[in-house]
Amino acid sequence: MLETATVLTPLHYLYLAGVIVILTVMVMRKDTPAVCIGFLFLLGMAGVGTVIGGIQTVFNAMLYAAKEFMEVIATIALVTALSKALSDLGSDYLLMKPMSRVMKTPSLTWWILGFTMLLFSLFLWPSPSVALVGAIMLPFAVRAGLKPLAAAMAMNLFGHGIALSYDVVIQGAPAISAASAGITTSQVLSEGRPVFWIMGIATVTAAFLLNRKSMAGAGISEPQIGGTELTQSSSPRLTRPALLLAVATPLAFLADIGAMLVFDLRGGEATSIVSGTAVLLMCLGAAMAYKKDSLEKITGYLTEGFLFAIRIFAPVIAIGAFFFLGGEGISTIMGEVGTKGIMNDWAVWLASHAPLNKYLIAAIQMAVGALTGLDGSGFSGLPLTGALASTFGAAVGASVPVLAALGQITAIFVGGGTIVPWGLIPVAAICDVSPLELARKNFLPVLIGFFCAFLAACFLL
Repeated sequence: MLETATVLTPLHYLYLAGVIVILTVMVMRKDTPAVCIGFLFLLGMAGVGTVIGGIQTVFNAMLYAAKEFMEVIATIALVTALSKALSDLGSDYLLMKPMSRVMKTPSLTWWILGFTMLLFSLFLWPSPSVALVGAIMLPFAVRAGLKPLAAAMAMNLFGHGIALSYDVVIQGAPAISAASAGITTSQVLSEGRPVFWIMGIATVTAAFLLNRKSMAGAGISEPQIGGTELTQSSSPRLTRPALLLAVATPLAFLADIGAMLVFDLRGGEATSIVSGTAVLLMCLGAAMAYKKDSLEKITGYLTEGFLFAIRIFAPVIAIGAFFFLGGEGISTIMGEVGTKGIMNDWAVWLASHAPLNKYLIAAIQMAVGALTGLDGSGFSGLPLTGALASTFGAAVGASVPVLAALGQITAIFVGGGTIVPWGLIPVAAICDVSPLELARKNFLPVLIGFFCAFLAACFLL
């Protein structure tokens, strides 16, 4: 049984005020890092009790966020370095030419890119899939006339949305929800299946219909993807290094996929093999093409890759630093301040102060999932939504698996990387688009999906 009583302190109210102000600034399309830094200082003073504590909180929170993001930063940097090498050698053109026969229109390309991302993410999880799909298929999609922002939406909604929230293959998310709810993983997946599919179908259909007319970009003249030039005037001169790298790149990534499946590599292990393969391919291409000058070229590619990644992540580190205080990161950043997660406390408080009936409980599950997802980690709220599903499902005779599935969907769609900008960084960086703009584009389709999922859950409860 979940203990739903919680005591709210001035720290909780100050954090909630910070969330409201930051979201308001985002809606106004203004930059938020300065606001986040200001609230970090105020929260530090309120939590630690001294001005010095406030100053230290600003740095400690940013350092914590930088460490949390470092894996993604390195992945983006190394994939971008490979993309630059492919472009310089002309290997990207050789890779794109056969794919252009399939990706004929922006609309068709959008669906191909999305379903490819879905398939990869179901077996590998989205993080390594972003690197794989971004490195190989994204240039094809842009040359087919699909805007980078539309491509980012497809990769994001199908990968970090549908695949990560349902997680029917790896079953990491439903296992956490089920364990917290006191039910089996198969119950979450089977009884919650209609809710998962209705959420996914409604979201991607809404995204496509709302953006169909604005998906088309400049085709082959699209200037940048992942920091790499993609302009094309005529077919580049075919060279042996370009051909070898064009063949080696897809074969190496296919070998990575095979290794992930055979050795059951998931999460960070899968991401590391993709990133390592990318940097080795870059070194191979530079060595074949530039020979005695390859050492300098490799340094240049790495520098360009990391400069691009840091440029993307610099503001996000400040934003993430604030929202990590809402979860378990607060203990590392500020020490013991009477809470293990400010947003979790707010979610529990909300659940304990709402009247109980099946439909309000379904709404509570969605609200709790959304609140816990604001820290950018869709999985951090699953123990809470699972426990609430068990507690309130038993109280009103509602389906515990359906409630658990509903909380899982909202927590991951919000925090796993489709709504909060600090969770959108991998896709946004690969596609070289603003995470804030991507979050705005995703917001309405995901909101429509939430509404449809809520209606479906109401019928199934």
